[in-house]
Amino acid sequence: MVTAYDALSAAILDEAGIPLLLVGDSLGMVVMGHSSTVPVTMDDMVHHTAAVRRGAPTALVVADMPFGSFQTDMTAAKRNATRLLKEAGATAVKIEGGGPMTDLVADLVRIGVPVMGHLGLTPQSVNQFGGFKVQGRTQDAADRIVDDIVALEAAGAFAVVIECVPSDVGRRATEAVDIPTIGIGAGADTDAQVLVLPDLLGLTDGPMPRFVKAYIDGRSVIRDAVKSFQSEVASGEYPGPEHRY
Repeated sequence: MVTAYDALSAAILDEAGIPLLLVGDSLGMVVMGHSSTVPVTMDDMVHHTAAVRRGAPTALVVADMPFGSFQTDMTAAKRNATRLLKEAGATAVKIEGGGPMTDLVADLVRIGVPVMGHLGLTPQSVNQFGGFKVQGRTQDAADRIVDDIVALEAAGAFAVVIECVPSDVGRRATEAVDIPTIGIGAGADTDAQVLVLPDLLGLTDGPMPRFVKAYIDGRSVIRDAVKSFQSEVASGEYPGPEHRY
């Protein structure tokens, strides 16, 4: 699974054969410039999910339910989830958290909304966690993650993202359920992996989490291409005869 936020990247990922596209509320940080995912709104998610759907008309597209769209009001949560399917064309929604969220997951599944869960480091709870920190380091915390994934499966979640936990916790959670687990900083024993596309392409500036692997230095590639364009325009080389009408 790879994140997508626009039609162009969605089309490229679909062409590459990526089976799951995630319209993550990470767009708040990598696209909108916020310091966390908390400010992302439902309208933001509908806008970007619709763009991804247009870029990949037949892909399996999962859209994040943003902070505040599902935590307080069950009726509003159902309305917001159905918006992502009806207005934006998402195939499924992703909801952060276990525990009390399992009742919501069960209700959404009952009304026909496929749900992916998200445990471990849940970025919408960054203020509660005191920052982006590895979760599940203590025995109690690890056991709680395993209990939560079992509860999410029982509630009807079709898959669960496990983020930023020790590898043995990722393994234990994966072994505890039959549904697929998708790791991000959860070791090699989950059923699949997810990365944020700008991180994967080496576009993100600054220190990266340990789990990030940049497969190209995209920031340098783009910068060099733009510098070449700028230089050729200044010298008169571009546009050449082959680029003129």
